[in-house]
Amino acid sequence: MVEKILANLEKSNCATDNTFLQAVSEVLTSLEPIVSSDPRYGQYSILERLVTPDRVIAFKVQWIDDQNRVQINNGYRIQFNNSLGPYKGGLRFHPTVTTGVLKFLAFEQIFKNSLTGLPIGGAKGGSDFDPKGKSEIEIMRFCHAFMRELHQYIGARVDVPAGDIGVGSREIGYLFGEYKRITRQYDGVLSGKPYAFGGSLMRPQATGYGVVYFAREMLQVELQESLEGKMCTVSGAGNVAIHTIEKLQQLGAIVLTCSDSDGAIYDPNGINLALLRELKEGGARLSLSEYATRISGSVYTPKADYPKDAHAVWQIPCFAAFPCATQNELTLNDAKKLIENGCVAVVEGANMPTLPDAIELLQREGILFSPGKASNAGGVAVSEFEMSQNASMEKWDFDKVDRKLDELMRQIYKRVSLTAKEYGVERNFVDGANIAAFKRVAEAMLLEGV
Repeated sequence: MVEKILANLEKSNCATDNTFLQAVSEVLTSLEPIVSSDPRYGQYSILERLVTPDRVIAFKVQWIDDQNRVQINNGYRIQFNNSLGPYKGGLRFHPTVTTGVLKFLAFEQIFKNSLTGLPIGGAKGGSDFDPKGKSEIEIMRFCHAFMRELHQYIGARVDVPAGDIGVGSREIGYLFGEYKRITRQYDGVLSGKPYAFGGSLMRPQATGYGVVYFAREMLQVELQESLEGKMCTVSGAGNVAIHTIEKLQQLGAIVLTCSDSDGAIYDPNGINLALLRELKEGGARLSLSEYATRISGSVYTPKADYPKDAHAVWQIPCFAAFPCATQNELTLNDAKKLIENGCVAVVEGANMPTLPDAIELLQREGILFSPGKASNAGGVAVSEFEMSQNASMEKWDFDKVDRKLDELMRQIYKRVSLTAKEYGVERNFVDGANIAAFKRVAEAMLLEGV
């Protein structure tokens, strides 16, 4: 059954959908044991329905730049599955955004959201608009134009977008303002809003903190180890990476690396988080090459040795590695180097950052490996917490959100681990996550009929 579905998808999807096909292949391969054991899944075509989006929405976004020229971008929203609750998933503004990328992200979102145990379905959206180099007014105009097209497809009980790459609280604020003007409704239609009008405390930190909470629980249960005093490597320098580094440092770990498109920083004294934030969270968004010139005692990985990539991150000996940059960033060669250097755990902070052959090698060599759909679910979890606060017109304090996030990540780990054991693949957290998430979604699909 799985081979037939994959073959049909390859025929019906264009070449730009390679990441989507990669994600589907990984999930369906994990699900073979459970699908073959229950005839209902075949009778009701659960897998075929699960890999087909409910709808793919595409629209033109017209906006005016600072030179009064009309600019055109493509906008998308892929509503993949709402069997468990309203569609939920981020908006990404980046020139690499295509329907193929968004289908992969939306498909993964179904499983990630299911693992949280919360009542939310899977979706993703965005545009090929590039915020880099744009003025504040241009970004505002684009967000308003984007929402003028998107508003008719979303709602607090229909589809609740959040932020993603290129979409932070500023952009969500502009989007929400336009939604309010158009609909005259003040409701929880977007998450990741500024705290001043309905946002939740700890939303910016949620994904990165959740990654570390998951890692802490996994290491404690599986190896009776803690993160305190351990050398860790992190890739990326965006929101997820920065807050992963922050929480690791709070727990006493020593974070040696971070990276961006220009290269990688290795600081044997530990990453200076204040400096990293100054470079990456300000309006200028400076290259990490500036890190080396501003801090003494750090060692910069030269572009001449690692041109335009961040693979140097995985060359550094570490106890645990946290890929937090982008999809397909950790290759087979990177995995070999991590194993050679004594790494015991790889915990994904980005969506599908590790290539399939690298995952296979890591698992074969006994390295603990957590897929992003399990370990980076903290972001969407706190988004749902924001939806709950909006619905009840409440505000939770930081400590309450943090406690709920910590508990939820521990529950995800437990759910994934127990499912892996139940199906005879102990410590295979990829299969455990896929099966646990699938069972919850599939049961809802069966109960609601066709």
